Amino acid sequence: MGRLFGTDGVRGRANADLTPELALALAVAAAHTLAETDRSHPPLAVVGRDTRASGEMLEAAVVAGLTSAGANVVRVGVLPTPAVAFLTAEAKADLGVMLSASHNPMPDNGIKLFAAGGHKLPDEIEMQIEAAVETNATTAWDRPIGAGVGRVHDLLDGADHYVQHLVGTVPHPLDGIKVVVDCANGAAAEVAPVAYREAGAEVIAIHAEPDGLNINDDCGSNHIEALRAAVVEHGAHLGIAHDGDADRCLAVTADGDEVDGDQVMAILALAMRDAGTLTQDTLVATVMSNLGLRLAMSAQGIRLIETKVGDRYVLEELRASGLALGGEQSGHIVMPAHATTGDGVLTGLHLMARMAATGQSLAELASVVTKLPQVLINVPVGDRTIGAAAPAVRAEVERAEAELGETGRVLLRPSGTEPLVRVMVEAATEATAREVAERIAELVRTASPVA
Repeated sequence: MGRLFGTDGVRGRANADLTPELALALAVAAAHTLAETDRSHPPLAVVGRDTRASGEMLEAAVVAGLTSAGANVVRVGVLPTPAVAFLTAEAKADLGVMLSASHNPMPDNGIKLFAAGGHKLPDEIEMQIEAAVETNATTAWDRPIGAGVGRVHDLLDGADHYVQHLVGTVPHPLDGIKVVVDCANGAAAEVAPVAYREAGAEVIAIHAEPDGLNINDDCGSNHIEALRAAVVEHGAHLGIAHDGDADRCLAVTADGDEVDGDQVMAILALAMRDAGTLTQDTLVATVMSNLGLRLAMSAQGIRLIETKVGDRYVLEELRASGLALGGEQSGHIVMPAHATTGDGVLTGLHLMARMAATGQSLAELASVVTKLPQVLINVPVGDRTIGAAAPAVRAEVERAEAELGETGRVLLRPSGTEPLVRVMVEAATEATAREVAERIAELVRTASPVA
């Protein structure tokens, strides 16, 4: 068995790579690994999912696995990933399980696990769970019988609790702001429009009619063309795009220009600095963030710490250093005072609150960051490790870095969730960045062609 966990849980094609049998085994292993050692009471697990049709099948398998291990289960139904993390903490559960493949296409699905408190798992815990699955260690435990088998309960008002929590964090009412929200036909289809309205905004929701098959289908944070058009059509002040499980937030200005996660982080960092809540005047981002973010934060007296790619690594740094804001260019923004993981709806609320408090447009706020031209090529490969580590590829990367000097950079990394190698190049001009990126991408394709 290969490595199960990627940068954000276990993902694959539902019923092919990610089977009910695997989901059940993961659930049993997670219950035994994450449940408290004090067995004077049964372990408690919270289980949620996004709108994918396969989530119904995998939810059944996960619930079966958890209850077979003696855990009681609270099903919360279709909710964003951060809502499941929040409810895991609120319920004082031993673990949480979210069934979602986030921004991936509908045929995919995934299993995200949360420890007590709603926190993502460190690598060593994932390795323990993976080892238990791989060695069939789950079969070695005594199976409970009779009253020892876990029970299942449905939480019907979980969405209400989550929305009330979100709205309670907003530092300024959103009165006067008109927003179009693209819900990606996903987990935010109900809660995002409600949260934005309750905070005071006028809301127009698009792609908010999930049918189990249309999640992320030409919509959401990966496809913002329709959002751009809707913002202009409705004369909105901004647009907000979520992904399938609503842990991301990207935005567009009133003119339809994209505002990415780097710009959102900069806006929120300045807002928090002004409010005195940006701990140590420090922002945490990943190596994928544009050099323009670092330059902008330096000019504002804000320190930037970089981590590996993945919001889990941003979270680890935030927790280890006691910091208050971090995120990714892709739109995962983490505000530990209010959430244990990236929360797209929370981010959208605070972004609009900054607009309302300052009276500035989103374009004006985002202009604090002058982005260097950046080209990202996702190269399909047969083996993502080979594609990224081939000698010819590494040699070309070194040559490109020498060419660019301090005016740019090259970042090459295997995807944590897909059979891709990501080639990212920043340079003084887009033409230079594209030429260098395409040169390296072609060598990656040659080193590990798709079968």
